[in-house]
Amino acid sequence: MYARLSRRKFLLRASQLGILSSLTACAPASTSLGLSSKLVFSGEFLPAYSKPPLHLLHSSLPIPEPPLEVKIGQMLLIGFRGQVINDNSRIMSEIKDHHVGGIVLFGENVQSPAQVLAMTSTLQKASSIPLLVAVDQEGGQVIRLGQRFGITTNYSAQALGEQNDLATTTAEAELFAQALTKAGINLNLAPVVDLNINPRNPVIGALGRSFSADPAIVTSQASTFIQAHHKYNAFCTLKHFPGHGSSRNDTHLGFVDVTDTWQDSELQPYIDLIKAGESDVIMTAHIFNGKLDDKLPATLSSAIVTGILRERLGYGGVIISDDIQMRAISKYYDFATAIQLAITAGIDMISIANTINYQETAATRATKIIRELVDKGAISEERINQSYQRIMRLKGRLPETAKDA
Repeated sequence: MYARLSRRKFLLRASQLGILSSLTACAPASTSLGLSSKLVFSGEFLPAYSKPPLHLLHSSLPIPEPPLEVKIGQMLLIGFRGQVINDNSRIMSEIKDHHVGGIVLFGENVQSPAQVLAMTSTLQKASSIPLLVAVDQEGGQVIRLGQRFGITTNYSAQALGEQNDLATTTAEAELFAQALTKAGINLNLAPVVDLNINPRNPVIGALGRSFSADPAIVTSQASTFIQAHHKYNAFCTLKHFPGHGSSRNDTHLGFVDVTDTWQDSELQPYIDLIKAGESDVIMTAHIFNGKLDDKLPATLSSAIVTGILRERLGYGGVIISDDIQMRAISKYYDFATAIQLAITAGIDMISIANTINYQETAATRATKIIRELVDKGAISEERINQSYQRIMRLKGRLPETAKDA
């Protein structure tokens, strides 16, 4: 098994990779766009922004390069069953044997603050590299930690956007962030920055998950939400790129085409939040948008993930897929093909969480598939290294904990 890194050595590795990435991964800055700026999809249609540098740690201790299988494992965000973890739990072997980089908790994993903290602590101790521990804590109907975790109010994003009172948003987000960090959770899979273009959208608008149809309100609310989380050392996730707010259907259930409903303005919150350095992680949508790629859904599209998000918007951070087993992907692509296309597109972490098609051996299957793709030259080691560097750079920003060995 790959030797466990102490916290100090891990942070050194992250800082070294951060320095390298800051020299190679960021696009050059250009003239900024205001919130009301119009985007045009022809010619030089989007500016490229540099992501502000991270606060890096410096040291001179040598750190060995990890084996390829460790880097591959770091690219997985895995869900699991149950509320009690022991040495015989499948998720423990996935972490120890396959070096899984992150886990995601759902309602079925959550019982009480003490139970969740015990579970996340056990999982962290099993990992040779600090885990990203994620949860969907958006507010409203999408919330995993409730009153038992000290959540005394529960506004939906839509309610917050309608009030548009940043003090209320700050108070709500701070409640969430404190509950997350006390439970050992360091990544909120929120806020949703989809524009509420279609209020009847069954998976966004109808559930109150969007702050507003106005990109300025969405950006302001999301920025406030993120800053409150950063105060308590929790990361946030912007989702669902490049915009799910105009859809008429749900990607959990099948193919969703937004070609005729999607608007350029749906990119604006990403542009402004990336420019402000408030984009810890970005999650892709499984929507099909023929305006941006006439062959592949966004998660599997190089034109969208690399061409727009990386190159045009200048985003240098971690990109996570929405659950790769959602039916918008699984009904049309086999598991291996979906993984290959996602990595080729530029996805850093593949989410295999808790969907209709969930399988507890997913991490084992995924690591085997990725290794075989590398061995036969379908995916280069350099491509794996790029994602590993971004993930390590993000994890290098995690606060010091009792995890030091």
